[in-house]
Amino acid sequence: MGIIKGICISEARGTPKQEVREADVKLNWGIEHDAHGGNWHRQISLLAYEQIEAFRKAGAEIEFGAFGENLVVAGFDLKNIPVGTRFQIGEVVLKLTQIGKECHRHCVIYHQMGDCIMPREGVFAEVISPGHIEVGDAVELKELF
Repeated sequence: MGIIKGICISEARGTPKQEVREADVKLNWGIEHDAHGGNWHRQISLLAYEQIEAFRKAGAEIEFGAFGENLVVAGFDLKNIPVGTRFQIGEVVLKLTQIGKECHRHCVIYHQMGDCIMPREGVFAEVISPGHIEVGDAVELKELF
């Protein structure tokens, strides 16, 4: 079992995500008020807390949301979870749709550190069941459907 350590949103694309304590997750969108939501396969991005902490230990002074992630989740090696796996957070169900992503333009973090973990460590999901989430909520993995 995992736990949500951070929830991050941005109201406009190309701007840093800011932490919030709670959020509503909308069907066919993602996290309410997040500019990257929409009716597509990358409605919510997830990044492992442990990977962020390792990046910090390497010298990066970063806050949650710096990589553009919506959810910071402790307890899972996200990049090694099969596509199609479902995450349950209370009444919210997310389906893993993509592992990693191509980085078309190197972000600010890449230019500062010479590396960015989101392209290889981040995963993406679509909303199967909507609801409300909060920092500290448990995250359970469900079998493939």
